[in-house]
Amino acid sequence: MASVSIPPPPPPIDSTGGVDKLPEELNDMKIRDDKEMEATVVDGNSTETGHIIVTTIGGRNGQPKQTISYMAERVVGHGSFGVVFQAKCLETGETVAIKKVLQDRRYKNRELQTMRLLDHPNAVSLKHCFFSTTEKDELYLNLVLEYVPETVHRVIKHYNKLNQRMPIIYVKLYTYQIFRALSYIHRCIGVCHRDIKPQNLLVNPHTHQVKLCDFGSAKVLVKGEPNISYICSRYYRAPELIFGATEYTTAIDVWSAGCVLAELLLGQPLFPGESGVDQLVEIIKVLGTPTREEIKCMNPNYTEFKFPQIKAHPWHKIFHKRMPPEAVDLVSRLLQYSPNLRSAALDTLVHPFFDELRDPNARLPNGRFLPPLFNFKPHELKGVAVETVAKLVPEHARKQCPWLGL
Repeated sequence: MASVSIPPPPPPIDSTGGVDKLPEELNDMKIRDDKEMEATVVDGNSTETGHIIVTTIGGRNGQPKQTISYMAERVVGHGSFGVVFQAKCLETGETVAIKKVLQDRRYKNRELQTMRLLDHPNAVSLKHCFFSTTEKDELYLNLVLEYVPETVHRVIKHYNKLNQRMPIIYVKLYTYQIFRALSYIHRCIGVCHRDIKPQNLLVNPHTHQVKLCDFGSAKVLVKGEPNISYICSRYYRAPELIFGATEYTTAIDVWSAGCVLAELLLGQPLFPGESGVDQLVEIIKVLGTPTREEIKCMNPNYTEFKFPQIKAHPWHKIFHKRMPPEAVDLVSRLLQYSPNLRSAALDTLVHPFFDELRDPNARLPNGRFLPPLFNFKPHELKGVAVETVAKLVPEHARKQCPWLGL
């Protein structure tokens, strides 16, 4: 099978971080709840409205030093990591998002290492970064990011308020861009995001371009090296994580993205578990009881579990009658117990569910053009079979990828 030969991508980032132990509770499947696990919210200094932050950029490799001032406008998010606020650059008038996290002086910041590698239309971009300190001599890392006003989470809520289903063209658009971002981070930079959820998917409400954000949990997964299993937000957590697997793969992101697709179609989460164990119950109610073989694929140490025998609920009964069969088929291919049976992110892009997006006459409901979907860079399609590339880049879009020679 012929494949596209392309110069090598940048090397994957160094994976640092200690070995994480499995919590004892997993042995009897009592999994601690998210609320108990979260660290306290960092009350980031100097993020109140109107505060001006002044920093300098440049000064390296003969570049002139440049002073940049940001005025904090409002806090747009916070959690165990710190705070994110919207700010305006006083020199250019540009709006940015600044993510401020407490920095341990002993370690490199893994999120910053990942963000420096990102260069993709469906991943949020890092403009620059700077450190700041408080009177208590706490060190903060400030990541200055492009600002995108909406999230997929808020878009879902918007349609729920109106008591409407999201137009299927948006479901296709958002899901396609999520998988394109995943294909890029998994194949090109070797990173697993580990926290795919509607809140971490930004949307430009005018163009409907989607950007993956919050790489605070992202990590290079090295074969044979254990990873923490208490990762990913509960409704979107892959079953192997609930089983305490520490040698998982990027298939955990594929599961999470499958849950997001199901939520876009349903208007509500597919597996709304109240706790870790309840999460597994919700999954079993839909997929049925996992077989011994499937449990072995998720975590070989958990084959002795006794589960109530529950039959799988047919996928077509979970969605309403008018749901396109391709949508149901794609969900069923993503939400599989066995991680190795889930479609890889790149393979998902050629699924028939997305064929409408490849139609040269496809438009947004307001008649505008779709956001860029086929402007692949050479390393995105390195080693991909020519037939797959021909499907991924429809004829009308090939001038965007002259390097393909198709």
